[in-house]
Amino acid sequence: MLFYEPLFLLVFLPTVIAAFLLLHRRPGGRLAVLLPASIVFYLWSEPRFVPIVLLSCALDYTIGRRLSQTPALLTIGIAANAALLVVYKYTGFLTANLDTILTALAIPPLKNPDIALPIGVSFIVFEKITYLVDIHRRISRPAPNFRTYLLYVFLFPKLLAGPIIKYHELDSQLLAPDHTAAADMAAGFRRFMLGAVKKTLLADTLSGGADAIFAAAPATIGCATAWWGTALFTLQIYLDFSAYSDMAIGLARIFGFRLNENFNSPYISCSITEFWRRWHISLSTWIREYLYIPLGGNRAAPWRVYANLWICFLASGLWHGAAWTYVVWGAYNGLFLVLDRLLLLRILNRLPRIAANAATLVVIMAGWVIFRAGSLSQAGAILSTMLHPGRTGSDTPWLTPELVTAAGAATVISLLPRAPGYGRVSAAILAWPPAIAGLRLAMALLFLIAVMKALADPFKPFLYFRF
Repeated sequence: MLFYEPLFLLVFLPTVIAAFLLLHRRPGGRLAVLLPASIVFYLWSEPRFVPIVLLSCALDYTIGRRLSQTPALLTIGIAANAALLVVYKYTGFLTANLDTILTALAIPPLKNPDIALPIGVSFIVFEKITYLVDIHRRISRPAPNFRTYLLYVFLFPKLLAGPIIKYHELDSQLLAPDHTAAADMAAGFRRFMLGAVKKTLLADTLSGGADAIFAAAPATIGCATAWWGTALFTLQIYLDFSAYSDMAIGLARIFGFRLNENFNSPYISCSITEFWRRWHISLSTWIREYLYIPLGGNRAAPWRVYANLWICFLASGLWHGAAWTYVVWGAYNGLFLVLDRLLLLRILNRLPRIAANAATLVVIMAGWVIFRAGSLSQAGAILSTMLHPGRTGSDTPWLTPELVTAAGAATVISLLPRAPGYGRVSAAILAWPPAIAGLRLAMALLFLIAVMKALADPFKPFLYFRF
């Protein structure tokens, strides 16, 4: 169920809000409304996976209650959750690569099992591991009852694509009596509208051009087209994923929850290190706290620190998908993080900020080619084309007014915070009531247009639903 499809907007969300307003101030009322609503929300998309997650949650809850007496249970809990990822996400990938080896040895290949990838499985598993590890570290207390833990896992605004939330960041909100104010509900819906506009009017429009260019044979596109397709995808993935985060944060606020921000203008970064502090913040934080620091973090010898960075970003690449393109993309980012520590940060810090920003964007865009390509050979061909300015392709009209308009708006959204005086000007605008009223009216009108577009066009799932 997509956040902007008619079933969600016209049936599910109004029903849940009505029940919430009716019952949320009663003891246990919010839990009584949101837990069944969240399970129904996920059942609609992944009915076969819900019983497995419920059984896995029961194991987590049981282990969490006994961890203080039996710390060894942590290994069982982590292994059980990791097994969900391996079975559902990586079985096909591992089997296909093993078959390649077996074929080379003239051994009959294995039968590749047909296992569907459940939506949001990576986000769910990471949150469940976080719960157990934080209890072991005495950062969190076990959930007081199974229903509360289930709501943490299944809370529908963040269920399918994050942000990745730690239990101790939400436990006080899960347990506290609800005092959701009308102002919070209104602010939450405005944030939701912003996400819907970014997704439907911008990200989905950009995806049409990016998909067409990446679907074309690399030999048929020239240098300018390769850069144009890369730019479209660079803008699309940011607008698409940040739109989901906007909608998730807004929906959660409607129901009295404050989720952490997941993006902070990542494309104004002046190094890859800074980019990963601003992009998908909840994943970067998870990798740092639950993988990088346990591996030794910055406390080890320099060579070990560099190895830790590479291991972490190889894991990040695999987390994104079971394909060699994601593995190489993770290694690529790990390489530039190591280079930042070795020498790049010193060079970039001496450059004008706009030059450092531009250089970083080129590195980011090259990485998105690897991420988006269907194979390493396609990624290599497109990157090669981008490095040959004289290379021309077919006369296919990749430039359309709709694409140019969407790309222009997305570029302004992505890079405007880099403009001099942006903070002062935006603060002044937001302090002027007529400007606030005008912005809210414009957002409401754009939201209506976005909903009409969603009704008219085929649905395009969020990119990160695949992860």
